Amino acid sequence: MDLTVLYRGPLASCDYDCPYCPFAKRRDSRAALTADRAALERFTAWAAGQTGDRLSVLFTPWGEGLVRSWYRRALMELSHLAHVRRVAIQTNLSCRTGWTAEADRDTLALWCTYHPGQTPYDRFLGKCRELAEANVRHSVGIVGLPGHLEHARRLRAALPEQVYLWVNAAEGHGYTDAEAARWTEIDPLFPYSRHPHASAGLPCRTGESVVSVDGDGTVRRCHFVKAELGNLYDGSYRAALRPRPCPLTVCDCHIGYVHLESLPLYDVFAGGVLERVPTPEARSGARGGPVPVDIAVRPALP
Repeated sequence: MDLTVLYRGPLASCDYDCPYCPFAKRRDSRAALTADRAALERFTAWAAGQTGDRLSVLFTPWGEGLVRSWYRRALMELSHLAHVRRVAIQTNLSCRTGWTAEADRDTLALWCTYHPGQTPYDRFLGKCRELAEANVRHSVGIVGLPGHLEHARRLRAALPEQVYLWVNAAEGHGYTDAEAARWTEIDPLFPYSRHPHASAGLPCRTGESVVSVDGDGTVRRCHFVKAELGNLYDGSYRAALRPRPCPLTVCDCHIGYVHLESLPLYDVFAGGVLERVPTPEARSGARGGPVPVDIAVRPALP
């Protein structure tokens, strides 16, 4: 079985406090950190044992995982397993990068977000350059708030051409066509993020070949649908895996809508769906190229 797993344990602490971030920001207690470490180690052991499957894993912690040694270790260990196709994590890149030398860089990938006001620009750019020089597969991105536009332009100009810079539409922020055009100059794929995607009743890979898992091993089709499919550790989820339409009205997060079969994003990000890295063809074709009409003119949804 080819299975993509989005893992989100109980970790909720972060060294940043971005006002636009929907994630909870708090300082985890020692007990909470101990529980998160135990949950992650249990998941890593499960993944290591799934030698009959082809696994892809994306860690999507509420907080910042890479400042914790157990997340770095999990990424390193999983990257060396022959049946793991990709292991990636969403990160603010505040951690050191030297640990990546101990990982299999054909399997490891990072989804890096720059948060202006939370870290010096030169420090973040320096970390990106370290990843590029070490040939660590990664994408870089920013939230598309008005105050971030010049930061994004500066970052795009400084990053190597082959590093994709994505822009996330800010939650609850509407974009005029002129504003959207400015962001699209930076990220030609921004139109996919600009508006929520109508998803009700549409086929989606989640619940069939993509699942989300929490620290207790509870399996759901994705982070945004609460219905449970079973438990990872007793194997009960497997009987529930099947094609199914999306039950939600809209999907407005990349880690959700990238799996919609009504969108071409598995082709756009072929080989890099988890870390948000487009194919070289898609990236070069998008830069300065036409935006798909059905995406560009999609009206805002309620």
